[in-house]
Amino acid sequence: MRDFQRPGRSAVFAQNGMCATSHPLAAQVAVDILKQGGNAMDAAIAGAVLLGLCEPHMTGIGGDCFVLFNTPGSDDIKAFNGSGRAPAAASAAALRADGHSIVSPQSAAAATIPGAVDAFCTLSAEHGNLGLDAILAPAIHYATQGVPVAPRVARDWSQKTSNLQHHGITHFTHAGAPLSVGEIFRAPGQAKVLSRIAKEGRDAFYSGEVAADMVNALAELGGVHTLDDFAAHKGNHTIPISGTYQDIELLEHPPNGQGATAILLLNILKHFDIGLMDPDGSQRAHIEAEATKLAYDARNRLIADPDHTARLERMLAPETADRLAALIDPQNAMPDPAPLTEEVHRDTVYITVVDRDRMAVSLIYSIFHSFGSGIASEKYGILLQNRGSGFCLTPGHPNELCGGKRSMHTIIPGMLRSQNRLTMPFGVMGGQYQSTGHARFVSNLQDFGMDPQSAIDAPRAFAELGQLRLEQGYSGTVRQQLTDMGHNVVISDDPIGGAQAIQIHPNGVLEGASDPRKDGCALGY
Repeated sequence: MRDFQRPGRSAVFAQNGMCATSHPLAAQVAVDILKQGGNAMDAAIAGAVLLGLCEPHMTGIGGDCFVLFNTPGSDDIKAFNGSGRAPAAASAAALRADGHSIVSPQSAAAATIPGAVDAFCTLSAEHGNLGLDAILAPAIHYATQGVPVAPRVARDWSQKTSNLQHHGITHFTHAGAPLSVGEIFRAPGQAKVLSRIAKEGRDAFYSGEVAADMVNALAELGGVHTLDDFAAHKGNHTIPISGTYQDIELLEHPPNGQGATAILLLNILKHFDIGLMDPDGSQRAHIEAEATKLAYDARNRLIADPDHTARLERMLAPETADRLAALIDPQNAMPDPAPLTEEVHRDTVYITVVDRDRMAVSLIYSIFHSFGSGIASEKYGILLQNRGSGFCLTPGHPNELCGGKRSMHTIIPGMLRSQNRLTMPFGVMGGQYQSTGHARFVSNLQDFGMDPQSAIDAPRAFAELGQLRLEQGYSGTVRQQLTDMGHNVVISDDPIGGAQAIQIHPNGVLEGASDPRKDGCALGY
């Protein structure tokens, strides 16, 4: 239990249903959908689509999603890959010939086909109780009437407006100026698109006038996308991967997401007595940083579109973690791994919902960098993701850009099971940080006995791009000790990520936790 004399956030408890996400309007809409007879899938989709209007710099219908879920009464976890592919004409060789060493994040080449709309339509049809018209109605309403800009959103908006270009400036700024706290953001063009999807399904987005609007916007900036690329898109069901840490099982989405990195990281941490360390001390931060470097190096080499890599078993094998753990010096930092081509980014939204029948949905949804590619369609204002900047241009690399291929993805939903019982859908936002965030969250729960809210609240550290970024919750003594170990310690200007979780207790009570680093909350009924 938290200290009530200190600022903090209490967990939320309920019995009939719960949502935890990064914006309160989306949480409220999800709970309203549950009260209307919708299930967790209906509620999660309704809330997620609304998040694209509440946090438009983070996500939207021009982006991708990944989903983990169960069916009522089952502890078996299913997965759906809602990520899009590069257009058929995309070519790493062509970009190399033009002098490029990376896929520029603010280029049409970085824009992959949006996968989220297909995922939402498919999962609604297969696993929802309500139709698209009911679950998209709240987002249509808010797109038309507007959403007041929340404080964290305004902060991010002011810092990232420069990422917008062309029609993106028209739809997402006031004549080039960012929206500020309390101003109303409206997206009437997106309201029309969502209304069409509600009536006609996925084809209203992936063909006809809406698809042409997106293709034309990309073509204006040199894109090679075609209407056939959009029409051909389809997400797919897949099988989760898992690993154990003490008596808990972590389930992750398989590649092309980076969930295997979190499992590998925990497999490395098993070799150290983390629970005997100070949870906010230098020794734990050091070991975690070194394990992160090693796990992310493996990620950068191995994770790609599953049709183009077959090395997942090697990454998850116990002997791989054994070998990597042996490389860690308990007192001295090692160099960081070679970075991926992508820039630093922190932009993702996450939503989790559990309903009265204990169907649980863990859904993560993103346009990658802040405002994605910065490219929006002219008529409807659909902001297109830049997930293609997650490809590399190295010849022969499994993650090399290629037509029809899916890039390595940073966004990962999570689920926890204990003794084969589903106990907690959860997610950690924050771009590259997410795998480390999953591992730290699980370690906080298992090594230190924290409840979900405390595990989320605890200070974070992340080894990235030659720095060990620390949140302000670490003491000056810890910072100096880490510096003495050889880390390039930097106090992070921004909070590191965000997180949401819902614990399903054996007696049926739901416990929701929500990160104070975001504007959101957990709500139940």
